[in-house]
Amino acid sequence: MEENPQSIYQFNAKLIDGKNKELADYKGKVLLIVNIASACGFAPQLKELQELRDSFNQDEFEVLGFPSNDFGGQEPLVGTAIYEFCEANYGVKFPVFDKIMVRGSQANPIYKFLSNKDLNGHIKSTPRWNFHKYLVNKNGEVVDYFFPFTKPLSSKVRKKIQRLL
Repeated sequence: MEENPQSIYQFNAKLIDGKNKELADYKGKVLLIVNIASACGFAPQLKELQELRDSFNQDEFEVLGFPSNDFGGQEPLVGTAIYEFCEANYGVKFPVFDKIMVRGSQANPIYKFLSNKDLNGHIKSTPRWNFHKYLVNKNGEVVDYFFPFTKPLSSKVRKKIQRLL
């Protein structure tokens, strides 16, 4: 079976606990992939991201959080301390991955794919700050993005997810 090269499923990433996770495990789900940072002014969006996840059937929708220290040094925590912060302060239960770089030549391959239309076939949008959100359809294709100031519970985000479900 030929894998779609313009699919997020070709990648794997390390979860915050160090375990490797194949993104192909999310086949058939709509994904919202977000670069997060605990010390960012947008950090309260973590609570909204969890509420968004809870509001949709988790068999069909998932939020994936990728901590990044790329913007203003706003992710000073490392390892499981990041998840513990997110869970304790914002009730986060969605998967949080190991801290990565999301822009520039050192960007994680997942973020190079998400931000580059030549690679993903659909959109060009490099994160300019924390909480940049990528929307991925059930086929693993990047179909949209939202800037950090777009709140996860906004009707714009909810309607686009609903259409893909």
